Amino acid sequence: MINVALPKGRLGDRAYEILANAGFECPAILEKNRKLVFENPEKGVRYFWVKPWDVGVYVERGAADVGICGRDILLENRPDIYELVDLGIGKCRMCVAGPADFYDDGLRTLRVATKFPNIATDYYEKVGRDIDIIKLNGSIEIAPILGLSDVIVDIVETGNTLRENHLAPLETVLGISARFVCNKISFQFKYDEVMRMKNGLEEYVAAQEAEKSEGKA
Repeated sequence: MINVALPKGRLGDRAYEILANAGFECPAILEKNRKLVFENPEKGVRYFWVKPWDVGVYVERGAADVGICGRDILLENRPDIYELVDLGIGKCRMCVAGPADFYDDGLRTLRVATKFPNIATDYYEKVGRDIDIIKLNGSIEIAPILGLSDVIVDIVETGNTLRENHLAPLETVLGISARFVCNKISFQFKYDEVMRMKNGLEEYVAAQEAEKSEGKA
């Protein structure tokens, strides 16, 4: 049995759809109930729902053999796990955002509000900019409006929230998508099971990309 940590919410639903299409379906997971753990012994899989931010923890600690996790969470939390497949779903950007007319003259320390202090710190270290990180857990967009920060570093999907708050993306920090990740010990001792799932996911993702390419042609 291979244990799979799925992130609760829309990303988890899409991730399970890919896993099911790759040959690892578990009909019980589609039932309307409050259960968190679902098994399909015939396919040798056990799924369980966890908060997206916790997927890496479950995989690193071995409670899950594999999982689906956003690249943003992997880069921020830095779990000691293997990243095996880019699933190409949950695509968005991590951006520096602020008032559209904001100009960084570099004369003073830049105040940056974010839920991702490690990602923000790494980005500004690469460009050689001194910053003051202000760690927030929600409503990031309000920070520059109220003068708490100069800019924010946050995930941008459609940009609607920024526009509604008179902000705009100023710089792209990195691209984000969901990744299939694996516990290092499980990769060794459940190698065949992990690789079967990895190969199934890669084949399905490749087929989907091929269909998109044909549709554009």
